[in-house]
Amino acid sequence: MATADKCVLQGGPEGLPEHIVPAAEPGEEVKVPFRGGYEHFKATSRQWDTAEGRLPVYEWVARTEVAE
Repeated sequence: MATADKCVLQGGPEGLPEHIVPAAEPGEEVKVPFRGGYEHFKATSRQWDTAEGRLPVYEWVARTEVAE
């Protein structure tokens, strides 16, 4: 799998504005702020052809709320 500085997000809540975002460091999740919380995405072994090239796919795994 090629190393990329961006990744494709798959899954998550309806209305998530971005689906191509900066990739996480190897072994870490991508954490996207959304509607007062964070959406967490974990790397998969899949890749997806996009207008920005072939990018790794990160799949939604959880949501956490922002602590007040």
